Amino acid sequence: MKIHLKTIFTFFIFLLVNTKLIAQELPPIQKFSPVDYNADSQNWMLSQASNNFIYAANNKGLLEYNGHNWVVYPSPNNTIFRSVKAIKDKVYTGCYSDFGFWYKNKFGVLEYKSLASKLDNKVLIDEQIWDIIEFNEWVTFQARKHIYFYNTITKAFKTITSKNLIYKIFKIDNRIYYHVANEGLYTIEDGKPKLLVNDAITLSDRVINVFENNKSLFLLTRKSGFYRIEANSLIPWRIPALDTLKNTSVFSAIQLHDKSFMLGTISKGILHLTKDGHIDYIINQKKGLSNNTVLSLFEDSNHNVWAGLDNGLDCINVTSPIKTFIDYDGVLGTVYTTKVFKDYLYLGTNQGLFYRKLGALNDDFKFIKGTAGQVWSLYNYNDEYLLCGHHLGGFLVTKDEVKQISKHFGVWNFQKVPNQENLLLQGNYDGIYVLENTNNNWKLRNKIKGFNNSSRYFEITNSNQIWVNHEYKGVFKLTLNDSLTKVVNVTKEQTLPKGKNSSLISYRDTIVYMSNSGVFKLNDSLGTFKKDSTLSKLAVENQYISGKMVVDLNKKLWMFYKESLSFIENDNLTNNVKITNLPIPSKFRRGALGFENIENIAHNNYILGTTNGYLKLNLDNTSYKNNYYVHLNSISNTNLNQNTTTRISLKDSGDFNYKYGILTFNFSVPEYEKYLDVKYQFKLNGNMNEWSEWSNKAEISFENLPYGDYHFEVKAKVGNQLSSNIASYKFTINKPWFISNLAWCLYFLLLIAIAILTHSIYKNYYNKMLKNKELENKQIIMQMKNEKLNQDIENKNRELAISTMSIIKKNRVLNKIKKELKKSKNANNAEAIKLVESNLNDSKDWSFFEQAFNNADKDFLEKIKQVHPDLTPNDLRFCAYLRLNLSSKEMAPLLNISVKSVETKRYRLRKKLGLEHDNGLVNYILKF
Repeated sequence: MKIHLKTIFTFFIFLLVNTKLIAQELPPIQKFSPVDYNADSQNWMLSQASNNFIYAANNKGLLEYNGHNWVVYPSPNNTIFRSVKAIKDKVYTGCYSDFGFWYKNKFGVLEYKSLASKLDNKVLIDEQIWDIIEFNEWVTFQARKHIYFYNTITKAFKTITSKNLIYKIFKIDNRIYYHVANEGLYTIEDGKPKLLVNDAITLSDRVINVFENNKSLFLLTRKSGFYRIEANSLIPWRIPALDTLKNTSVFSAIQLHDKSFMLGTISKGILHLTKDGHIDYIINQKKGLSNNTVLSLFEDSNHNVWAGLDNGLDCINVTSPIKTFIDYDGVLGTVYTTKVFKDYLYLGTNQGLFYRKLGALNDDFKFIKGTAGQVWSLYNYNDEYLLCGHHLGGFLVTKDEVKQISKHFGVWNFQKVPNQENLLLQGNYDGIYVLENTNNNWKLRNKIKGFNNSSRYFEITNSNQIWVNHEYKGVFKLTLNDSLTKVVNVTKEQTLPKGKNSSLISYRDTIVYMSNSGVFKLNDSLGTFKKDSTLSKLAVENQYISGKMVVDLNKKLWMFYKESLSFIENDNLTNNVKITNLPIPSKFRRGALGFENIENIAHNNYILGTTNGYLKLNLDNTSYKNNYYVHLNSISNTNLNQNTTTRISLKDSGDFNYKYGILTFNFSVPEYEKYLDVKYQFKLNGNMNEWSEWSNKAEISFENLPYGDYHFEVKAKVGNQLSSNIASYKFTINKPWFISNLAWCLYFLLLIAIAILTHSIYKNYYNKMLKNKELENKQIIMQMKNEKLNQDIENKNRELAISTMSIIKKNRVLNKIKKELKKSKNANNAEAIKLVESNLNDSKDWSFFEQAFNNADKDFLEKIKQVHPDLTPNDLRFCAYLRLNLSSKEMAPLLNISVKSVETKRYRLRKKLGLEHDNGLVNYILKF
């Protein structure tokens, strides 16, 4: 097993030593695969409209790219699009047996109109439209054996026919040229074809393009290079790239705005030639191109070159201030440090140390033997020595060789010792060491005892005072003895918050500390750190991700934020701080977080290490001054209930029903620089009147907005530059039907009806209440009358009772008197007895009683007479006593009979009334 591992390690070292990095510093490339644009792989021709949208003729249809989204429009006859040309507000296309133009409708969608239908159908049989060019007011369509000229003003057609195959059509200096197989190069004069060159080259080879260079006409062939047209003959253009071109099959070519050439080949990718014919660079699949077969090339308005490939579509940022060096083979790894030393560029990576001659862009980086593993830093000591901080220790680098000077693991960095030119401090995983130079030989002298923390960032303020930052433990101030052998005193800086990815650096004789809490500067007089409000605000605005700082040879202080790469410099005249933000977000820089690095290699050219190579920046060209326009591409309405989506007109203000569903706005900026980030900000006046946060999202939806008037606005920011316009759209959400004007009228009428009905109901109610009140009053009056009557009855009953009791008393007294008189033997008593008896039967008493009784119990005697007409007056009188509920004992004196006789009288009365045995006499009498 050990032998096996050793063999693998030996092979790995061999691989590193013998591997060459076949790579170049190339323009950034944006790749679009068929999956990205949702169409077929082949793209035959490219064009750009006046709004900067890109169009591609694809096997599946017409591709439209607005800078954010791709849209595919199928060909009208389901055939392959071979050509496309955007002219003014139309996009002309050609396919099999058809050609025509597309125009935007009011919804922002392209609609097609055929022009071929106006020609004789037999003309286009079995014809492909391979090219389209603009010629004054004419649009020219090149087919296999025909050239069709369409006049955009008169709508008329003109046709040129060839017996042989027409390879290609060209326009140079307002003249049209075309190449015919086995015939030569033609031009058009006075509306007719004219053979210009019929050299053997034009007969045997294919002309790819015709160019103007230094007031001469040149043509490029597929296999034999460039030729200058002179006196109707061809003269070879002897350029440095000629041998390469003779071994290359060129399929497409264009001349760029700077007169250089971009050539697309069948199997070798893209060649960029200078205007003098030197090969500037080659881009192929191994160097980042999506495919080596280049079917078409196009330069857009911002001088990006678009390549229509056999498999995909790429955009090359030719004029970008950024060049990329990408290690597609994975040999180089992540770049942690770079350094220019004695005309060599060194790259320290997680794979080891690599070097290349500075400026030799076509040379390969070579691996330096003995450095396999993690390189942390490279340190240039007075342009005399190059030291390498490595995981395995410290190394001295001499061109392509290294010598280990420290075998203690984990060397982070090196720093000079003030006033001691032969000493260096070395920060390690386990503290700080001292290196000493004796007779040009660097060696480890000693470890500084008393401090064992990892010392990745440390700075020396004087010969024996060191500031050390540990991202997890904080910042320490070390005081050393004069011999630099031990730490005399260790103090932790309490004013500084510790933070992940924090760092410490010396900048313009000041110690600067940066963490996620901000930027702090050391106040030498106070010996403590103070927060710098300006730089701290910069960190917040650009979203802090790393506290790593780098000071370059030009005394620029570099900082690495999420949204930008920034540097600080002092104005030479005023010495004021000047801050420059380069709009290169971290997602494009792709550096190792917390280990960002940048190195000045020449004048304003810098190298920025990435995870798979590096970026080369030219600060002279980083100022983007294009006019960027944000476009409102589409507005759609999604009905949630029906699950349907409809497009809304972009030309008119919108008018939507209440609870219409989801309203979606799609917008974009047609900007194609790979390392420029596009962000959008929007607001909806009437709903949210403040601008939203900046976002990369190019679409926003609003669901079920309340009714009212709205004004949608969107603006963009490309890098640091705002768009020149604000796209807007006004619309109205109608009131719901239940609060519409008609509804309010109905509500008003209903309210009136309700008011009338309510009035009627209330009127009836109050009339009823009045009647009820009146009735109630009458009842009260009646009750009062009844109460009065009852009171009168009670009075009458009382009178009746009093009179009855008076009669009873009188009769008792008379009976007693009668008895006493009868006991006396006096003869005169007879008259007295007679008088008493007459008073006992006095009818006046009965009349008085009857009157009182009728007043108290009206109609009783009449009622009982009607029921029982055979009752005698005595019976009626007896019934009256019974109704008064008098006892037999009480009635006896009134009737002047005995109690027993009263009972007998009761019995007889029951018989006359026909009462049953169980029916009470008194109860029966009381029922009347």
